[in-house]
This record gives sequence, C-alpha cells and structure tokens, in this order.
Amino acid sequence: MSKLIDIQKHDGITRVTLNRPDALNALSLALRQAIAETFFALAEDAETEVIILTGAGRAFTVGLDLKELGGEIPASAAGAVANLSDAMAACSQPIIGAINGYAITGGFEIALMCDFLIASEHARFADTHARVGVVPGWGLSQRLPRLIGVNRAKELSLTGNFLSAEQACSWGLVNRVVSAEQLLPVCEQLAGDITSTDPATRREIKRIIDAGWQTTLADGLALEGRASSAHDKAEVRADKISERRAAIQNRGRQQQDV
Repeated sequence: MSKLIDIQKHDGITRVTLNRPDALNALSLALRQAIAETFFALAEDAETEVIILTGAGRAFTVGLDLKELGGEIPASAAGAVANLSDAMAACSQPIIGAINGYAITGGFEIALMCDFLIASEHARFADTHARVGVVPGWGLSQRLPRLIGVNRAKELSLTGNFLSAEQACSWGLVNRVVSAEQLLPVCEQLAGDITSTDPATRREIKRIIDAGWQTTLADGLALEGRASSAHDKAEVRADKISERRAAIQNRGRQQQDV
C-alpha cells in the first residue's frame, strides 16, 4: 500500500491510518487515490472482518488539500479519483471511525461514511464548505441531518463553526468520547467484540440497517451530487480557493483559542 496510508492487520481487524501528519492529513489527490484503492482492496480481503479508520498526528483529516486545490502547489497525482463514498460503501465490513483530532469538511464527510465513531477528547468537527465556496459532494448534507437533526446540521453547515468532541457526543454524532491514549484500545476492543459475532449474520444485519437508513438518503445523495457538480462548474476557481484558505485557517485558530 501507499506510504500515505499505513495498514496494520491482526485477528481479523485492519487499522487504516491516514499518514500525512505534517499536512494534518489533508486530502491531496494522491491521498484520495490511496484511500479509494485501500478500501476497494479491503472490500475484497477475506482476512479483514472489521476496519478501524484513523489519522496520524493531530488530525483525522482536515479535508481537501486547499493549497493543491487553489493551485499554490502542484497536483500530487493525475487523473480522476474514485468517489471515496463509493469506495467505503463497497466494504461489507463495519468501519469504525477513530476520530483522533480535527475532522473538517471533507474529513468530516469521511467520518460520516464510517459505521460509527469513537472520538478522542481532542476531536473537533467543522463543516466549512460554505466558507470555502464549495457545495458538499460526498454526502455530508444528507448524512449529517439524519444523525444529529436538521436544525443542528444547519447550524454547523451554515456557520462553519467548530463542534467539540463532548458536544458531538451529546448530539449523537459520536458514540463516546475517550482519552487520546484510550482511543485505539477502545476501538480495538469494539472491533474484537464485532469479530466474535457470527460473520454471515452481522453482514446481513449491517446490510439491512444500511438499506433501511438509505431509503430516502439515496435520493438526497443524488440531489447533492447534481448540485455540487453544477456549483463547481459555475463557481469554483483556484484563485477563490486560495484567497479563502488563509481566512478559514485564521478563523479556525481563533475558535480553538476560545
């Protein structure tokens, strides 16, 4: 696997770690390709029964690499990248999101693709799509309201404000908050509990839970996809992204200091 992704396997559990800590695991083209390739491969891996997804360093992932998107640095890869939602959805195995730090915008969307989330005390969530000037394209506008309620989702998405781990737990976004030192051990224990169940039965239970939850979600995702594509064509330019990046970063620092 790519060096951008660290893979560790044992006893049916596969830990996937996003490995760009110096860039807060920002989703460069190359990292997005690596994530997609990793999950499509794990979907076919008979040895993997449960997946734990986490990030190296201070962030889970802060979302798209705005330096790359804004043209400030060259693209790290060429060609089309598979939809990350499709790649993660291809896995019949449960995916536990171990949210170790910042999960921002595209990173928030990836967290929402997991089956459930365990957060460290340092986890922070934010949806800054409206501040970047990009409409969500990986399902956030449809998944988030279904998890925390439409009014709370609107508050987060329309303000771009940060949500603490404790508030995320109170709102039902994450299952529990643990210390940073206990994050991976707790996720490993839960993964072990899952592997101790009957494989065929748990796959079917997960399938029907997902199918029932997505009965109307699918239409919403299609709506979002059309809106995102249309907005990108009309509004998203490298110069706008580059101008907005510094303002978003400064605002984030100010909110963290409060």
